[in-house]
Amino acid sequence: MAICKPLLPAYDAVPNRDRAGSGQPKLPVTQITYALPELCVVIPVLNERDNIAPMVARLEAVLAGVDWEVMFVDDDSSDGTPNAVRDAAMHNRRVRLLHRIGRRGLASAFIEGAQASLATHVAAIDGDLQHDEALLPQMLAVLREGGADIVVGSRHVAGGGMGEFDRKRVGMSNFATLLARPVLRVPITDPMSGFFMLPRDVFDRAVRRLSAMGFKTLVDIIASLPEPPRIRELPYEFRTRQHGESKLDAGVLRDYVLLIVDKLVGHIVPVRFVLFAGVGAVGIAAHLVVLRVGLATFGLDFAVAQTVATAFAILGNFLLNNTFTFRDRKLKGRRFVVGLITFAAISAVGAVGNINVAALLFGAAHSSWYVAGIAGAAMSLVWNYAVSSVITWRR
Repeated sequence: MAICKPLLPAYDAVPNRDRAGSGQPKLPVTQITYALPELCVVIPVLNERDNIAPMVARLEAVLAGVDWEVMFVDDDSSDGTPNAVRDAAMHNRRVRLLHRIGRRGLASAFIEGAQASLATHVAAIDGDLQHDEALLPQMLAVLREGGADIVVGSRHVAGGGMGEFDRKRVGMSNFATLLARPVLRVPITDPMSGFFMLPRDVFDRAVRRLSAMGFKTLVDIIASLPEPPRIRELPYEFRTRQHGESKLDAGVLRDYVLLIVDKLVGHIVPVRFVLFAGVGAVGIAAHLVVLRVGLATFGLDFAVAQTVATAFAILGNFLLNNTFTFRDRKLKGRRFVVGLITFAAISAVGAVGNINVAALLFGAAHSSWYVAGIAGAAMSLVWNYAVSSVITWRR
């Protein structure tokens, strides 16, 4: 659910209407047309209350002479960020608020913020004041001249820098850039940048293909455009955060990997299914290891060892899927226990179906043992994913 502060789009005003039964002649319709903003700066925020007023003040200073607006997209912050945006809007008519409830993610926040505006150009910038907003007029000038489809604020071209980023985060950034190469069709030094600008028509060409996953919108846009875009990178120095806390964690990297996978195979199978299958493969390996240990180390009867290994695999699969595959629907507390029970029941039904399908193909259809085995496993995988998505990790 999104609560959007009304914008001021272009519209036709009709001040003079013929009153029914007045007998007066109908007056000509007066058309009043308002110019669209030239630039909308979309800023996804989560618990960035102390950064709102400084950001608005900085935009006001650097965008003098530009018809602009700023769209703060708040993912239901708990620190009063929406109120800070409303306070800023009381003193500056350019300030907008899109308050999202029940949804998270920087990429989807930017997409919804851009769609909520009618500006002819859209820019993305973080709400932590680490990007150099003084670069915005230069970005707009490049787009006005038609010299690029997307202008990117880059930390890796000459004149740019990572600031006080520690080596670990620099390494993560470089690794993520390497991962992005298979889906990017254009040379770019900083695809991980969250600081960029593009014309409305370029955004519209990409929007229906966007994955809207995670925190890295630029890679998503470049990979979603039907034709490789012309990219211009402008240098800037990454600044140190002054207020709030960084949102960078292991989940961000996970979402980024999912984005890359989605761009590679998402048109064939859902990326969540790919992750579910990967977890299933890990579960099979764990099952075999536990079975072997039970037989060789503890001398268990095969039936007992098989039961223990199966229970271990089901529990492991549930934990991994709850942490990674369905991270956005993660079960906690009582729902965690209920989810584990339903997942075990679903997996048991899938196992029975696996055995029956494989036996039928191997016996009646005279299929090879490996064909029958693969078919049974595939059936079980599809069943487990489809049913657990609806029941165990339902929205």
